[in-house]
Amino acid sequence: MTEIAAAAKYKRILLKLSGEALMGADSYGINRQMLTRIVGEVKSIVELGVQVGVVIGGGNIFRGIAPAADGMDRAQADYVGMLATVMNGLALQDAMRALGVVARIQSALNIEQVVEPYIRDRAIRYLEQGRTVIFAGGTGNPFFTTDTAAALRGAEIGAEIVLKATKVDGIYTADPKKDPTATRFNAISFDEAISRNLAIMDTTAFALCRDRKLPIKVFSILKSGALKRVVLGENEGTLVYC
Repeated sequence: MTEIAAAAKYKRILLKLSGEALMGADSYGINRQMLTRIVGEVKSIVELGVQVGVVIGGGNIFRGIAPAADGMDRAQADYVGMLATVMNGLALQDAMRALGVVARIQSALNIEQVVEPYIRDRAIRYLEQGRTVIFAGGTGNPFFTTDTAAALRGAEIGAEIVLKATKVDGIYTADPKKDPTATRFNAISFDEAISRNLAIMDTTAFALCRDRKLPIKVFSILKSGALKRVVLGENEGTLVYC
């Protein structure tokens, strides 16, 4: 481990990116400027020697076809969403390549002409080789969110923490947009988050992280340098701990 890498608090992390984060100010789709900025944030922690797994959502693409999906069978709609995450994964990999970040995509859906299938041991080997691994296709099953995929992949690859990138810089006592007196938690336990009914992740994902004693850090991907400050252990976002 290099001297610079030793400064990082976490050696291996799972970053959960929503598809909506890629939209920027657009109503749907991928905003190239925003995509490049996010990849720059990821590059900053790769350069610290941090091993990075990324689970990407598909809401930015699915939102564009939402009218057509109205009334669609739920399982069918979920498969459409899973395919959207593969599209986002390809765009993310391309942007990483442009900035000199070596990335591999693994999909829970079998689309071998486009991306390789998810194989746990291979994913871990890639991480150990310093390659960023993008996990697409959700869990490969309908009725499960990409939050659940993030918790699952984080547990499988032995990540030390799940970093949930959002548009808000942490977890608040109330909605800060509606309540100006709301304050941000620096840290909160899983049990307290449940008792306060805080919607941090979907129930399945949250329960999996709690049971596996896998902490979650909620932070804003819109704040420049926030991701790097998180992995350096600085006071950024909100930590959910066991």
